[in-house]
Amino acid sequence: MTTKQDFAGTVALVTGASRGLGLALARELGRRGARVGLVAREAAALTAAVARLREEDVVAEAIVGDVGDKRAVHPIAHQAAALLGPVDLLIHNASTLGPTPLRLLLDTECEDFERALQVNLLGPFRLSKVIAGAMALRGRGTIVHVSSDAAVEAYPRWGAYGASKAALDHLSRTWAAELEGTGVRVLAVDPGEMDTQMHADAIPEADRASLADPADVARAIAAIVQDPAARSGDRVRAEAWQEGRR
Repeated sequence: MTTKQDFAGTVALVTGASRGLGLALARELGRRGARVGLVAREAAALTAAVARLREEDVVAEAIVGDVGDKRAVHPIAHQAAALLGPVDLLIHNASTLGPTPLRLLLDTECEDFERALQVNLLGPFRLSKVIAGAMALRGRGTIVHVSSDAAVEAYPRWGAYGASKAALDHLSRTWAAELEGTGVRVLAVDPGEMDTQMHADAIPEADRASLADPADVARAIAAIVQDPAARSGDRVRAEAWQEGRR
């Protein structure tokens, strides 16, 4: 178990946190002293995840909400502030692939493409819009967008997801440019291929032994957040930090 407390005094808000990388991030940050708000749509799974973290002495709160629903964004931010205090670290991890098996663009329904944009792009925009201003007023804060290699490589059948992540990368760079000088840092992190349910849904035939453990990726992302070498506006690969590379 991680024992250092380098995130002590930090309030972290992690979306898509009931399982996979989101839960691993909440656990890693919480073990290192952060007070963590976990956001997810499914109340039962989220409540169970928070209960497990509390058994590990993590200060964690469940915030039920769908980041793809614009009506949920202000309640998510307000609950985080009320339960934990002002957010210092915002991690946009929630995302959707769309229907699986994945489809060619010609076979993708417009509504499914729209849903991918709502969750993967507009949700992070809206939540940052609510939280980043307060960060700027305090003169500090970090926003992390969890990206994907599908943002930079064109894979057949990954069109809606890839397009949303490519736009998310550019959104991250634009936030960084507009928040320059405020003390708010904005990063995009490519976590690589992980052994998660999302990956299994997308590529059920994948060899799980070849995939990264979300816990290892979470440690890498925590290291990136703590490393001043990761500059606002950067797009970085988690793998590069896992072995001390840049």
